[in-house]
Order: sequence, then C-alpha cells, then structure tokens
Amino acid sequence: MSEPLLSTDHISRRLGGLSAVRDVSLELHRGKLHALLGPNGAGKSTLLNLLSGDLPATAGTVRYRGADVTGLGSDRRSRLGIGRSYQKTNVFPEFTAFENCRLAAQSRRPRPLHVLSNAALCRASCAAAERGLESAGLAGRGGELASALSHGEQRQLEIAMVLATGPDVLLLDEPLAGMGAEEARRMVRLLGALAPRHAVLLVEHDMDAVFAVADVITVMVNGEVLESGAPERIRASPAVREAYLGGEHAGGAGPPPASEGKA
Repeated sequence: MSEPLLSTDHISRRLGGLSAVRDVSLELHRGKLHALLGPNGAGKSTLLNLLSGDLPATAGTVRYRGADVTGLGSDRRSRLGIGRSYQKTNVFPEFTAFENCRLAAQSRRPRPLHVLSNAALCRASCAAAERGLESAGLAGRGGELASALSHGEQRQLEIAMVLATGPDVLLLDEPLAGMGAEEARRMVRLLGALAPRHAVLLVEHDMDAVFAVADVITVMVNGEVLESGAPERIRASPAVREAYLGGEHAGGAGPPPASEGKA
C-alpha cells in the first residue's frame, strides 16, 4: 500500500486527569474511506480535532505526506490539504451557496495586497467554488441562499466548502446527523463518490451507512482503539459487540443494527 496521506503515531490528548484519546495510531490513504465508530465519549471527535489541529496533542505525532505537522494549527493544516467538517451545520445562512464556497476557497489563496479588490473577480477562487459545489452534488444551486437550502443540502454545502479548499484529506464529523432517509441516501452516495480521490475519515452514528461505504473501520472505546480492520472483521468481532451492548449480548456476530448502537 502507498504511503498514507495522514497518519498518527501513538497520539494522545489529556484533559486534566482524563485521557480523552490515548495511544492511537492510524493511517488514512487516498482512495479509502476510513470510518471511526465507538460509544458516546469514546474520543472520536477529539481524535478528529487532533488530526485537524483544532486541539494540540499531549503526546505522539501527526504526519501529513510523511512530514511532522504535530505542532501546526488548524489554519496551517487546512492550507496544506487537510479539510474538516463539524458536527453542527456551519455555513453563512445570509450568503448564497456559491459565496459560502468562494469564501472557503479564498482561505487557501490569501491576497493581502488586494485588500480593496473585488473578491468576486478572483477567477481561481470562483472556479474552486464551482468545483466544490459540483463535487458535492449542488451544481446549479450556487445562487440560492444557504438559509433556503434543506438541512441535508446545507450539510452537502459544508462538504462543498471543504472541497473548495482543494483538500487531499477529508475529516467528516457526523455528516448524516439529523437527515431523513432520502437525504441520508444522497449523502452516502456522495461519500462513496468522494473516496476515490481523497483520504476520508468519517465519524458517523448511522451504522448502516458506515458499513455501506467504509473500506476500513476503527472502533474506539474510552479513548483507545479497540479494533481496526475491514468491515467484515469488525462485524464479526465479539469485542465490538461487547463494547456496544455489554457482555451478555456479546455472543452474536456483528455490530448492533443502527437502532441499537449509536456511536
């Protein structure tokens, strides 16, 4: 397998006396969708924060394309090519979908000497915004206000904004949160389409969606990696079932269905 785009080596994060993430090593490869599962409080979002630079690590190393980026903040990592979406919808509702994406694209192309120029005339940022909208399934919707889009479309817009920055790595925190069935199916198709061109790390509650799109699944419990591997291995793991349902339920094969096991 090729060198990972993004990797961690025994990364940890302590919050006071609590280890929110402890000794986690993983690799993200282009063309692979890597899902992160675990019960509430397992450390999944904290790990994403360590990868994106939103939180500093207290131990271990984060590498991007083989280079140590552990000491870099989220803005520097974003400009390198690490894109991040968040659990809560994070768009500018009073701007159009295109303007949201153009603003994101401009963050990758700072122009301090053009502070008085019209940003709408920056061809590179506008082209990146259009590509982001198209890749996220929102081609032709750029002129609509973000506030007029459905919840599912706003989640697509968040991903379009990330894509407008030209990332190699996508860190996606619960992109299906709050969606209806049809919106969720549309998002699953989008995730499947993005994976071949990116290294994707997905944190998601929807177990059915995870097993539909993931190439690799890592299960975390109490800040540590419990199990990692192909979906079939995770589905058959007694340790995973015990983590979700408790020892008395651990005899059955596979993880619990979505209604029983929310990550």
